[in-house]
Amino acid sequence: MNITTNREGNTLTIAVEGKLDTYTAPELKAVLEKELPGVEQLILDFEKLQYLSSAGLRVLLSAMQTMDDQGTLTVKNINNFVREILEETGLLEDLDIA
Repeated sequence: MNITTNREGNTLTIAVEGKLDTYTAPELKAVLEKELPGVEQLILDFEKLQYLSSAGLRVLLSAMQTMDDQGTLTVKNINNFVREILEETGLLEDLDIA
C-alpha cells in the first residue's frame, strides 16, 4: 500500500493506493494520528484503492469520529468494489462522497 499526504492549510488530502487490510491498516492509522491534529477538512482519495477489509473500515470509522469533532471528512474517487462495501456496512450513508 502507498499513502500520499498533501496538507494545504487546514485541509489534508490522503491518497491510498493498493489494499487497505489487516496488514496495512495500522500504517494508515499511524499517518492519520500524526497528521490529523489541526485539520478541519480531511479528504480521502480512494481512486487507486483496490481492496478494503474490516480492518480498513475500522480506520475509516476512527477518522470519521475524529473529524466529527474537528471538521469534515470527504471520500472521493471510490470504485464500485469499495462503494459496495461501504453500502453493505451502512457507511455510505454517513460519508460525504465526492
